[in-house]
Amino acid sequence: MQHRKQRVADAIKDAVASIVLKDIADPKLGFVTVTRCSISKDLRIATVYFSVLGNEDEQQASIERLERARGFVRRHLRQYVFLRYLPELRFRLDDILAHERRVGALLDEISQDTDDSTEDEPTGGQ
Repeated sequence: MQHRKQRVADAIKDAVASIVLKDIADPKLGFVTVTRCSISKDLRIATVYFSVLGNEDEQQASIERLERARGFVRRHLRQYVFLRYLPELRFRLDDILAHERRVGALLDEISQDTDDSTEDEPTGGQ
């Protein structure tokens, strides 16, 4: 059952990405990228995660635009995904990219600290 759930989530992710890219004609939506999708055990609720380039105001505006277009996206989803019950869509801003940037910055900081400490150590030759 887990394998089917993942296949359905991937199909929904791909379909929503295509719908957002091709079918939604809202210039205020911004540059939205669908990153992943999770679906409930009963396949009734799909949470679609996305990222948006821009500042917080642009991200918030994109969230609001996607929420308004939820019914439109769900109707078009029926053309891509064939299920007995079409899942309810929930849109969430994916913070995984911000988390990855933070981890990368921490790793860079650690790397710089170790480079600085090796430069301070005296070398063996005199």
